Amino acid sequence: MAHDNIEIIQINISGEDKPGLTSSLTGILARHDAFILDIGQSNIHQSLTLGILFMTTPDRSGQIMKELLFKASEMNITIRFEPITEEGYSNWVTGQGKHRYIITMVGRMITAEHISRVTQAIYDEGLNIDDINRLTGRMPLEEDARAPKTSIEFSVRGTLKDKGHFQNELMQIGNDGEVDISFQKDGIFRRSRRLICFDMDSTLITTEVIDELADRAGVGEQVRDITERAMRGEIDFRESFEQRVALLKGLDVDVMEDIAINLPITEGVDRMMTILKRVGYKTAILSGGFMYFGNYLKRRFGFDYVYANDLEVEDGKLTGRYKGEIVDGARKAELLRLLCQFENIDIQQSVAVGDGANDLPMLNIAGLGIAFHAKPKVRETARQSISTVGLDGILYFLGLKDSWVEAKK
Repeated sequence: MAHDNIEIIQINISGEDKPGLTSSLTGILARHDAFILDIGQSNIHQSLTLGILFMTTPDRSGQIMKELLFKASEMNITIRFEPITEEGYSNWVTGQGKHRYIITMVGRMITAEHISRVTQAIYDEGLNIDDINRLTGRMPLEEDARAPKTSIEFSVRGTLKDKGHFQNELMQIGNDGEVDISFQKDGIFRRSRRLICFDMDSTLITTEVIDELADRAGVGEQVRDITERAMRGEIDFRESFEQRVALLKGLDVDVMEDIAINLPITEGVDRMMTILKRVGYKTAILSGGFMYFGNYLKRRFGFDYVYANDLEVEDGKLTGRYKGEIVDGARKAELLRLLCQFENIDIQQSVAVGDGANDLPMLNIAGLGIAFHAKPKVRETARQSISTVGLDGILYFLGLKDSWVEAKK
């Protein structure tokens, strides 16, 4: 039912960004007791776009618009007015209750074609874009100084026609254009993640430690063949683990220290861990590798927890056996659940990152599972994947913006 004693007006302001502009305009509304229903502002290269939706009475609306026009002329900005019907406003409010999603693009460079294809897919799915934000710093013009990665985040709203088809479409865009695209429901758990668990080999480090040990033991080719078959999911992890460890029998334990200090660390680990700790995440290594190397990374980067396999040693040499329970895929998922219980958080507040088939169980139960530079089978199965940038690319999937976290320590 319409009310004769109210008017709803939307104003759109554009022009050069100037100190005090928003304050001056909202000050006029305040003096006339206008009620602001919605407000939004964005800035691009010193150019401002400001939208305000306000409610007032018919006897005041004319004077408000007159003063706003005068102030806009004084500040050399453009202002447009649009009356909004009560029915139109009510329909808009109802639309705000629809499902909300976050689409995040991450890559070495995001092109106009990338953005065009993603926004077309959003349109084809019947979703509406509410907001677009750049998560990374601004791009310098100089080629040599170009930022190593770019991330853009879309906030969209609506009812999905076919979620599976839409996700496949985004994945195909990513595969075609060398860009990573994350699609997540925007809810309370996305905004309150607290625990992140990592695989170690080929995730935190760019090698498989057991292959390094095998080289020192002179059985590298045999072990690598078994490793690759296990990571592709062709043979059971437990069986492959026992076969590989048995081949290490007789290796001098002192070689582990030399391997540890020379581990090839994955791009972005240091920056990622610095920021995760700064914003309060608990971090864990859940690895089918070995405790010795997990503990080395824990000391170096400050991980909170490490769970991995423990090699048996006698007289300073590996026996070809292991101690305790094997950390395979099922055990990783179990450990993730236990850590959530210990930290008193919902499992939807957890994140898991890994590359191999034995990581899929934890990727599938975590609130956010990310396949990192993963094998094809894993990348196709996981809900999210990163293949174009370093490990710190996951910060953008978490919604962290460079300007929020790059402040001086």
